[in-house]
Order: sequence, then structure tokens, then C-alpha cells
Amino acid sequence: VLIAIGRDACTRNIGLQTIGVKINEKNGKVPVNDEEQTNVPYVYAIGDILDGKLELTPVAIQAGRLLAQRLYGGSSRKCDYINVPTTVFTPLEYGSCGYPEERAIDEYGEQNLEVYHTLFWPLEWTVPGRDNNTCYAKVICNKQDNNRVIGLHVLGPNAGEVTQGFAAAIKCGLTKELLDETIGIHPTCAEVFTTMNITKSSGQDITQKGC
Repeated sequence: VLIAIGRDACTRNIGLQTIGVKINEKNGKVPVNDEEQTNVPYVYAIGDILDGKLELTPVAIQAGRLLAQRLYGGSSRKCDYINVPTTVFTPLEYGSCGYPEERAIDEYGEQNLEVYHTLFWPLEWTVPGRDNNTCYAKVICNKQDNNRVIGLHVLGPNAGEVTQGFAAAIKCGLTKELLDETIGIHPTCAEVFTTMNITKSSGQDITQKGC
């Protein structure tokens, strides 16, 4: 049995109401604008306390660093809360960066997206004879922006390492064409992102027969 209870936002008894800072009454979290500024202009919030943002330590560190640079260093750089690589370290890891498919549809419209996906079989699974079709990879592309990759998802061994590498490419404006032009390292799990050619909209079979 796995229970993920999340985090409690302990904001109701620290005096925010005294200075007029609004919180989400449902969860106690603090709404902010894209510069981590609350409804009270001189009060900022970062990290897990933010309403609708990711509860990840590296995100809080990055947001805090950039906030300090904006407030005291003359910078204008803001934290990117979309292209955040993250991994669930279950025995079969799941990694993602960018939009989940459902949110991408809400943001861009299903007609403006192309989703490529495939099942795959890691080389190290050939000897123990594990299921060919347990691992999964998917990229979500914005057709209106040169098929730019706006979401990447992988379920398989070492997904964290794979996702971290592709996250930098996504920040640089990775497109499906660039993925296709990239020579894969055989036989790695990450190679699958350089050979994907089946779209979800085609309805074609993505099951694999071997390595």
C-alpha cells in the first residue's frame, strides 16, 4: 500500500491576513504572479507554498535564486515552471519534462498538437525475458511552432537520467525534426526518442516484438 499524502501549507496562523496577503482557502497555498509576487506588492513567496506550482526542492532553489537576482541584481529572468524535469523513483521510473498531454490540449488545442509515442524493450531486459511492452515513451509537439517539443515523458529504467538530458534540449527549443536528426546511442533507452515515428492520432500499433 502506497499513500502519498502531500504537504500541508501552514499559512493560516502566521499573520498573512494582517497584511492582506490572500491565500487559497481550500489548501492554504499562496497565489502569486509570474514573478512570485503576492497580491501585496512587497510580499513574495517561493517553493512548495505556491498555489498551482510544483512541490520540488530544485524548483524552489531556482525560483529563490532568480527572485534574489531580480530584486537586488537588476535581472529580469523568471523561473520557468513548465519545462521542469522530474522523476518518480518507483522501481520502474517515470520521468517527464514540459506539459502533460491533457494540459497541452487545454493550452494549445488538440488540433494543434502531434503526439508521438512508442512502447520499448530495454536491452537489459532481454536476458531475464521481461515483457517487451512495459516501457513507454512519448513526445508532445506543437504543430503551430515548427513541431517544437512541449512535453516529453518516459517510463523505463533510468528515466531520471534520460529526462535530465532531454530537459536541456527542450529549454533550447528542441523540435521533432532535431530529434529525428539526432543519432541515437545503441542500445540505450534514450535512443527511442530519436526513432519515434508513430503518432497517437494514426492509431497504429506501438507494441514491440524484440530489442
